[in-house]
Amino acid sequence: RSVLGVLIAPGSYTSITMLTGDMAVAIVPPSGSRAPIEVIGQASEGLTGTGVTGSGPLGSSGSGGPANASAIARAGDPGLVDINITLSYLNGKAAGTGMVLTSNGEVLTNNHVIEGATSISVTDVGNGNTYGAKVVGYDRTSDIAVLQLEKASGLKKVSLGSSTTVRTGEAVVGIGNAGGTGGAPSYAGGSVVALNQSITASDQGTGTSEELTGLIETNANSQPGDSGGPLVNGGGKVVGMDTAASAGYSFGQGGALTQGYSIPINTALKIAREITADHASATVHIGPTAFL
Repeated sequence: RSVLGVLIAPGSYTSITMLTGDMAVAIVPPSGSRAPIEVIGQASEGLTGTGVTGSGPLGSSGSGGPANASAIARAGDPGLVDINITLSYLNGKAAGTGMVLTSNGEVLTNNHVIEGATSISVTDVGNGNTYGAKVVGYDRTSDIAVLQLEKASGLKKVSLGSSTTVRTGEAVVGIGNAGGTGGAPSYAGGSVVALNQSITASDQGTGTSEELTGLIETNANSQPGDSGGPLVNGGGKVVGMDTAASAGYSFGQGGALTQGYSIPINTALKIAREITADHASATVHIGPTAFL
């Protein structure tokens, strides 16, 4: 199926990034052997997008980012949490990021981060403590969820801004638990490429897809695990929540082009307030979901 492939030597790797195409694992026989190549697994991931593009060209990943991206990220780290979930019925685990909204442990994240979780463990970056967490509620159609940390108090909150002020070409920084490794959050500088984007994002873990609209598109290099983390402006204010990403290779640009998509923070907070106020609706569900 693939036009281009890469052979990777056996060994231990911290990460492998696929820039384009499907990903597969195969056993390749030694040179001179007549044994066939045996494909032992293959997976694909799709992301399509439409919307209003920015006035400037889409540059290589991270172009137009702030020069002090590291300082901006470090200032915002204490208001973040690492989210680790267990899916016991699938013998699986997953990880993501969350933003602390209240000192007693209300946390904003993506619904796809916690969907299907049988248990949730959250580590606060600000104090290093780990808490159990319960799902307060969620909105699948907007990919928003709110968690409540158990017996939490005195937590540092994220510094919230307004997504109505975001403009194309603006320098931003994405922060999160890239790779689900925990510890000090990773960060990636970039710029806003487009506003009001619509995408179909597929979740390889659950095999589902979702239609999301009104998103902020950036060229910041988002990674798995960043979902639920903040997109901040040059002043360190949260203007969006990192939600989806796709990467490809441009021969014209000579490198990887990353498309990152964030939910505007005003949109996310509006839904979060409905959840915390117990206002259930056709799209907002209060409490966790039971399953057999």
